[in-house]
Amino acid sequence: MSTAHGSATVLDGKALAKQIEQLLRTRVDAIKEKTGRTPSLATILVGEDPASATYVRMKGNACKRVGMDSIRVEMPSATTTEQLMAKIDELNNNPDVHGILLQHPVPSHIDERACFEQIDLAKDVDGVTCLGFGRMSMGESAYGSCTPQGIMHLLAHHDIELAGKQAVVVGRSPILGKPMAMMLLNANCTVTMCHSKTQDLAEYIKRADIVVGAVGVPELIKADWIKEGAVVIDAGFHPTDDSGVGDIEMRGVENIASAYTPVPGGVGPMTINTLIRQTVEAAEKSAGLI
Repeated sequence: MSTAHGSATVLDGKALAKQIEQLLRTRVDAIKEKTGRTPSLATILVGEDPASATYVRMKGNACKRVGMDSIRVEMPSATTTEQLMAKIDELNNNPDVHGILLQHPVPSHIDERACFEQIDLAKDVDGVTCLGFGRMSMGESAYGSCTPQGIMHLLAHHDIELAGKQAVVVGRSPILGKPMAMMLLNANCTVTMCHSKTQDLAEYIKRADIVVGAVGVPELIKADWIKEGAVVIDAGFHPTDDSGVGDIEMRGVENIASAYTPVPGGVGPMTINTLIRQTVEAAEKSAGLI
């Protein structure tokens, strides 16, 4: 549920994710009952990056909460592109694995894009393949990249009108900015893509009915650029001494925006939740239940 803070609606991803998990648990139980098999997500972690290890652990915990299995694959930093692709192939061919997540980033000597492309489309529950992106962009069936898909779910849950709105996406990464722009375009927004090299960024933001901060720069987007009544989505997170900040300066936003995502607790929980939801869907498809 949304809560009022100032005059704006807080788009509480944490609360919505918890609500969706209850429904997912029911779907997982139904799969187990009908097939005798448990939906399973394989996570691949290459190297020892502590932040990546934390994310993988959080994803494993989310699987547990809905009754799913998670297969944790850990590979050393010295792993080659060929070795990683062979491991992905092994998981593609394992009928007990319904979704595959390759934790980003991998060590720099590995061709990450080639490894993403190795993931079977039916198991691409993180929405990282070019084929998945292309199908989603064309309005065909595919699993969307988890962060933008989670944002769309959050907007739909709060009945936020998108058709005809001016949306500005700040950021152009292949798993966030680009798919976010396509999803908003498919929802009949008029979309402008900006990024860290955009000149006069403030002028674009001032015209936007919907602002998505996905550029990876702390508080790049200033609160006084936000148009009165805009919907503000902050997909960034940068740790600070007391908690963290996003890509958008949030001080005072509650008095300007009509709705906004808090940092943390807005977009982040929806990302992991979408990964789990898409894995459950992949298991249902694999079992012929949908």
